[in-house]
Amino acid sequence: MYKVLTIAGSDSSGGAGIQADIKTITVHKMYALSAITALTAQNTTGVYGIQEATPDFVGQQLDCIFTDIFPDAVKVGMVANAAIIRVIAAKLRQYQARHIVVDPVMVSTSGCKLITDDARETLIAELLPLAEVSTPNIPETEVLCGFPVRNEQDMERAGQAIGAGVPGAVLVKGGHLVSDAVDMLYAGGHCYWFRSERVHNPNTHGTGCTLSSAIACNLAAGKDLPESIRQAKAYLTGALKAQLNLGRGAGPLEHTYILK
Repeated sequence: MYKVLTIAGSDSSGGAGIQADIKTITVHKMYALSAITALTAQNTTGVYGIQEATPDFVGQQLDCIFTDIFPDAVKVGMVANAAIIRVIAAKLRQYQARHIVVDPVMVSTSGCKLITDDARETLIAELLPLAEVSTPNIPETEVLCGFPVRNEQDMERAGQAIGAGVPGAVLVKGGHLVSDAVDMLYAGGHCYWFRSERVHNPNTHGTGCTLSSAIACNLAAGKDLPESIRQAKAYLTGALKAQLNLGRGAGPLEHTYILK
């Protein structure tokens, strides 16, 4: 059985973070491992509190995982402060982790800031260089590249700008644009486009977590990066099409739709 590790925050409402990752990994018929970086008090209407784990405890979780059940892929999500990021990066280097997918979570779907300014700089310097692929959405891409992203031409420029500073690939997710659901992968000096239908569903809580975890699952199974992205997008599209409607705000996805 393939093993996939998620390093992320816990979402008390179950729609994003560790919970979304574990659901995604499980329905891909893989074994989910987790290292929790923070507890959040949140629901579909917003994030109301964050209790961070200590860097030492995050490191202890990772030691326990890598020395016993070594993961075939790693997804890194919410990392709230610079000290935790440095520990995660050090452990990933120490254990020579494979197939690292970094989702640079900076803002929640509801618009709440989830990372400090110094953590953002440390993430760029320490974690992004370790990623086989990073998966920023449009707001996160604008933070990383330093200029507005309004169309597909901007997405290409942004991917090139971010990719110039890291050895891995960059998947710029275009879901915040008003066109079809189009994502752009910048890898090896080339741009690759992934287009799919836009699903009209206001319940998008945890889409980024879900996509990055699905990519990690496909990489763990030995698929190449473009195919991993294609299959992950197909899974996400299905989870949106299921039209689950829970909560008073941006609700969660139906991660288990393929089991029905």
